[in-house]
Amino acid sequence: MATLEIKDLHADVVTDEGNKPILNGVNLTIRSGETHAIMGPNGSGKSTLSYAIAGHPKYEVTSGEVLLDGENVLEMSVDERARAGLFLAMQYPVEVPGVSMSNFLRSAATAVRGEAPKLRHWVKEVKDEMGQLEISPEFAERSVNEGFSGGEKKRHEILQMALLKPKFAILDETDSGLDVDALRTVSSAVNEYKSNNEVGVMLITHYSRLLKHIEPDFVHVFAGGKVVQSGGKELADELEADGYVKFTTEAAV
Repeated sequence: MATLEIKDLHADVVTDEGNKPILNGVNLTIRSGETHAIMGPNGSGKSTLSYAIAGHPKYEVTSGEVLLDGENVLEMSVDERARAGLFLAMQYPVEVPGVSMSNFLRSAATAVRGEAPKLRHWVKEVKDEMGQLEISPEFAERSVNEGFSGGEKKRHEILQMALLKPKFAILDETDSGLDVDALRTVSSAVNEYKSNNEVGVMLITHYSRLLKHIEPDFVHVFAGGKVVQSGGKELADELEADGYVKFTTEAAV
């Protein structure tokens, strides 16, 4: 069983005006097979947490550790983190003009797996996963995310997850920009991947609607740059009914 441990993590966002502290002592442990929902208002630091773990250059970790099976991923390069088993589905996936999805996916799989997938098996693997996500085959030859709708970008993020097979997947507001049908399709693909792989999932979201499709084992309220309360899925219902004011007020004290 793999374990991802976040210990007293502090991080700043790097701006032209100087560094601004965002994370203020995050503590969280995720194990294989568990789904942890991180819920909180805008500006609470949820996305900063995901980017700090993944190694985004605009976020500087000032103290704390992120341990994957005892290894501190903060000492690894971004590609080393991916090979170690971390995956981030971004809130705003970037466009990569001139690089086809098919070439991008095979190059990424080669880097993570350590060898190029056998072409015949790879083509079938990609086709099957694209079918699961209801992605048209013509997207394979289009440039990465270029001209994609928000929903199409999110489907391709989950496609990457399914093909790269990480130990831990961080899904940053995967429900953002999805209509009802796309939400159902993307959620189904995440659930399918979870059912066939011992993956730990960190699910970052504002709303409980996603959690009706992807059921969390734990729900954590994020406010003031840290986890301020944890519970079961009933905590998400409480947040939906009462909002975050109680928690943001307590975090500010």
